[in-house]
Amino acid sequence: MKLTHIGGPTALLELGGLRLLTDPAFDPPGEYQLPGRVVKKLTGPARQPEDLAPIDVVLLSHDQHKDNLDDAGRALLGSVPLVLSTPDAAARIDGVHGLQPWRSMQLPRPAGGTLTITGVPAQHGPDGCEPVTGVVTGFLLTADDLPTVYVSGDNASVPLVAELAERVTAGAVPGVSARSIDIAVLFAGAARTPLLDGRPLTLTSEAAAEAAHLLAAAAIVPVHTEGWAHFTEGPDHLEKTFAAAGLAARLALPTPGVPLTL
Repeated sequence: MKLTHIGGPTALLELGGLRLLTDPAFDPPGEYQLPGRVVKKLTGPARQPEDLAPIDVVLLSHDQHKDNLDDAGRALLGSVPLVLSTPDAAARIDGVHGLQPWRSMQLPRPAGGTLTITGVPAQHGPDGCEPVTGVVTGFLLTADDLPTVYVSGDNASVPLVAELAERVTAGAVPGVSARSIDIAVLFAGAARTPLLDGRPLTLTSEAAAEAAHLLAAAAIVPVHTEGWAHFTEGPDHLEKTFAAAGLAARLALPTPGVPLTL
C-alpha cells in the first residue's frame, strides 16, 4: 500500500489499484466556529483535492466535526463515486453510504478481483461520549492478495482495538477470512476539548502504543496528530512513546505530501 498524508486525518491510500481518501479536510488555517466553541486550525493541507484525482472512495469516520470534514471536504464528496461513513452521516448527507459495524461491501478493482471494506466500531472519547461527540466508525480493508489495513477513524478506545484484533485473527468478521492486520492507520494526537472535561477524544500516545501491542506485527501509521490546537500530543511525543515501549521499528511516521510505501 502507498499512503500520502495530506494533513490532520486526511490521507490518500493506494491499494489494489483503488485510491481511497480518509476524512477529507482541505480548508486553510484559521478559527472555525462550532456550536458553543471555536476550534483553531494551525496548518493547511499538503495537497489540494485536484492534486489527488481521481479518488475512487472516501472513508469518512464521521461528518460532525470540522477537523474531519470541512467545507472543502464536503464540496469534494459529490465528485467521488463512493463515500462510506456511519448510517447517521448517510441520513444527513445525500449520496453517503452508511456502514453498520461489521457490515461489509465489495468494490471491484481495476485489474480484477475485489476489495472488501468493513465498518468497524469506533468511539470518539470516553465511555458514554456518543451524545456529545456523536457516532463514528473505523474501516477494515481486506483482499486475499493485499495487505490487510485497519483505519481507526476518531477512536479513543483501546478495548475496541482489542475486539477488532481478536475478531480478525479468529475469522469472526462476516465475509472476511481469518488473517492478521498488516497496516494500522491510527488517528492519535490525544485531542482534548472542554466538551468532555479535557478527556481524550482520540488515542493518546500511550494508548496508541497499547493498540500497537494488540495489533501484533502491524506497521503503525499515525495520522491526525497535529494541525489543530486541540491536539495535545504531536508526532514527536508519539515517536518517543513508541521508542520507550520498544515499538520504534513498527512506527512509520508519514511526512505530509510525501508518499510512503508500506
